[in-house]
Amino acid sequence: MGRWIARGLGAAVVTGALACSSGGQLSEAAQRGRSTYLGVCIACHNQDPALDGAVGPAIAGASRELLEARVVHAAYPPGYQPKRSSSAMPAFPQLAGEIDDLHAFLSECCPASR
Repeated sequence: MGRWIARGLGAAVVTGALACSSGGQLSEAAQRGRSTYLGVCIACHNQDPALDGAVGPAIAGASRELLEARVVHAAYPPGYQPKRSSSAMPAFPQLAGEIDDLHAFLSECCPASR
């Protein structure tokens, strides 16, 4: 039984770590974006978007323009200087309708200034 309590506490810690740095509640859009981030992005990016992942860089505070270019088209916006010189990230065109939610999550939860 103690093992289940420890797992529950571990899940609460992870959830708390991904809550807004200001301690506030996430908007509905940011909550949806968080679900997408945890379901797709953490395969390469860190669970904490303000930190570099094993493959992908920190993406906290990324602009909507950058998110759309990278996620949907596997490209960069004109004039953008990439953080890393790799092309490991594939396009995820099926996420085109979720860019606003991802942007909301990365803006509300994890500002790049952390």
